[in-house]
Amino acid sequence: MEILRTEHLVKVYGKDSQRIIAVNDVSLTVEKGEFVAVVGSSGSGKSTLLHMIGGVDRPTSGKVLVEGQDIYQMKDDQLAVFRRRQVGLIYQFYNLIPVLNVEENMTLPCELDGQKVDMEYVRELARTLGLGQHMGHLPNELSGGQQQRVAIGRALVTRPAILLADEPTGNLDTRASNDILELLKLSNRRYKQTIVMITHNLELAKQADRVLTIVDGRLLVDTEGREWM
Repeated sequence: MEILRTEHLVKVYGKDSQRIIAVNDVSLTVEKGEFVAVVGSSGSGKSTLLHMIGGVDRPTSGKVLVEGQDIYQMKDDQLAVFRRRQVGLIYQFYNLIPVLNVEENMTLPCELDGQKVDMEYVRELARTLGLGQHMGHLPNELSGGQQQRVAIGRALVTRPAILLADEPTGNLDTRASNDILELLKLSNRRYKQTIVMITHNLELAKQADRVLTIVDGRLLVDTEGREWM
């Protein structure tokens, strides 16, 4: 079952001699429950593509359809609700609130959206992420890997349609990077979570179900990760 489709997606910055085409006519589909990696060098357009998929950055032209709905036909307030409820975002630099503990950081999206917090689910997530003994800790009392686990929990707490991860291991050492990838794979299996992950690390990317390669804003390769050469 298809959950995500982009149609001829284009993003242009600047005008005339300063014009830069960051994403150039990208069409792709992602199935519900699929784990897709997008690889490309710095400046290739992969993060811009991710932000348009997530409703963060409006395209110059083209469509993004999530569960059959063209998200950029929404008004700004509707799009904001969509981002809060249907998209889980994980960034390289955690973006935790330093004065909130682990539990408060994880449940913040629900609080901001006025939703009742499902504490049973939060505790299950915490156990799955290895955070069960750290719920009262502040971010500065955690390692980088633990902080990224909190960020994953925060992204999953609303049970989003799509989890978008932008270089989620880019600020971590090899061991922590492998741990985070295993947790993403676990969320994909256990919660049937659809994941689109941006990375420049081919070894991590080839563990996904499918690898998309983007070069100079264009989608060049679409292949199953385990067959990556």
